[in-house]
Amino acid sequence: MIYLIDSNIFIEAKNRYYGFDFCPAFWDFLDKEISKTTIFSIKEVYTELSKGDDDLALWIKDRKDTSFFIPVDDEETQKEFMKIAQYVQSNFSQEEVNKFLSVADPWLIAKAKVLGATIVTHEVLAPINTKKVKIPNICAYFGVNYSNPFNMLRDLGAKFII
Repeated sequence: MIYLIDSNIFIEAKNRYYGFDFCPAFWDFLDKEISKTTIFSIKEVYTELSKGDDDLALWIKDRKDTSFFIPVDDEETQKEFMKIAQYVQSNFSQEEVNKFLSVADPWLIAKAKVLGATIVTHEVLAPINTKKVKIPNICAYFGVNYSNPFNMLRDLGAKFII
């Protein structure tokens, strides 16, 4: 299985669950999985996260020229992005459309659709009448798998043992 990692996974890991100062094993585990080509992200996630001035931005920038951040400029991904954009524009307010289309999320979903990958995100499925555009809702509509990071870690056999 291939996993595509959402920006919020890195941010939450750094800020809450797996800070660089007390759980470097998490970040080492990611590097191991990157080398095994089981996890990826997209260049748009790189762009979002590399703007910071902290340990996460440094970690991200150190992986800039690796195969971890994959491009979304291929024709198949572009076509899927257009379908996603059209769906969102038809079902959500212009304000929500603008927010959603200005970040990496639609590109992540489009690339996952093309690769048959599972998106890893902290977002959860919102009620059908939601006004917010959420990754799991768009994934469900387009038949893209999604998961949370804890299930991904279990599936990949992560063990952070002292």
